[in-house]
Amino acid sequence: MNAVLEPRAAKPNESDAILNALPNPVLLVGPDGKIIDANMAAESFFEISTQLLQRQSLTELVPFGSPLLALIEQVRSGNSPVNEYKVDLGTPRIGADRQVDLHVAPLTERPGHIVVMLQERTIADKMDRQLTHRSAARSVIALAAMLAHEIKNPLSGIRGAAQLLEQQASSEDRMLTRLICDEADRIVTLVDRMEVFGDDRPVARGPVNIHSVLDHVKRLAQSGFARNIKFVEDYDPSLPPVLANQDQLIQVFLNLVKNAAEALVDLGTEAEIQLTTAFRPGVRLSVPGKKTRVSLPLEFCVKDNGPGVPEDLLPNLFDPFVTTKASGSGLGLALVAKIVGDHGGIIECESQPRKTTFRVLLPMYNTAKAYNQSTGEDEPASSPASQNAR
Repeated sequence: MNAVLEPRAAKPNESDAILNALPNPVLLVGPDGKIIDANMAAESFFEISTQLLQRQSLTELVPFGSPLLALIEQVRSGNSPVNEYKVDLGTPRIGADRQVDLHVAPLTERPGHIVVMLQERTIADKMDRQLTHRSAARSVIALAAMLAHEIKNPLSGIRGAAQLLEQQASSEDRMLTRLICDEADRIVTLVDRMEVFGDDRPVARGPVNIHSVLDHVKRLAQSGFARNIKFVEDYDPSLPPVLANQDQLIQVFLNLVKNAAEALVDLGTEAEIQLTTAFRPGVRLSVPGKKTRVSLPLEFCVKDNGPGVPEDLLPNLFDPFVTTKASGSGLGLALVAKIVGDHGGIIECESQPRKTTFRVLLPMYNTAKAYNQSTGEDEPASSPASQNAR
């Protein structure tokens, strides 16, 4: 007689490990609406620990009249799973715009208990925005090359003619010729800045300690434009190196911190900039020219408690000439998007009053392989190119 093997029940700690391994937030809701348990992804989503979540009911976490509450009641009454897509669970604490797909199911072993799984839609949106940012950067490159050739040479002639006229002009007319020279110089300076976008020469990359980069940026900021602003650091010390060019990363985060500081000028002693690093597995991006998908597990954020970015500017914030500053050129964030895109990463902005976050996702340095900048192919880390990268 053959013995029938019963499936081995998972031990409590094994169950917790399985739940915590899931990248999506999972909640267990009791019959009274209280939260019984949550995984680590739920802690991250709601920005609160499991211990504190267990002291609250679901109505305290989601907006009033949220479809999630109606879904739970529907699942209880029908005793069958229900899915709903593109539901807004945003709150001022976790973010005003947090669209998720909801998967709600009854826990048959415990009548009245409901399992809720959330799947954020922002991952797909990040991919779409990244393609938009790269397209914008390519447009700027073409525009920069055209401007350099078509504008700088005529401007030189205009400025020279104005200087010749200045020698024979009256004092009143000299003001006009000086105005011509000054404006010509200003346009040349703008074109020079845009020529940076046209520089497509390969840049040496290797393992970079992001915390060294952020510490350097913080010191620069505190010695200058952010002298009176409080900095808060929330770092994951176990992060692996990022595959990047250190000088370009400094340029990226110095620009982001400078933008944050300029948004805080009216807050006085309340002004605060937060720098965070974290490991977020699960995000992968297709890179043009490569068949494989690149994993982007390293997340770096620059947050500020300023007034936020106007909602109508958010979709085009990384496009050239888009700016909220009266004297800004709108090229800083476009350059940041180009550098991040050149590194195979993603940058996005989430903003609401008193909480604006610029989030950068980048690939980590693979110790087994180093990126060959000249061919765009992977090669063994023991090769000369990879040794130089180190």
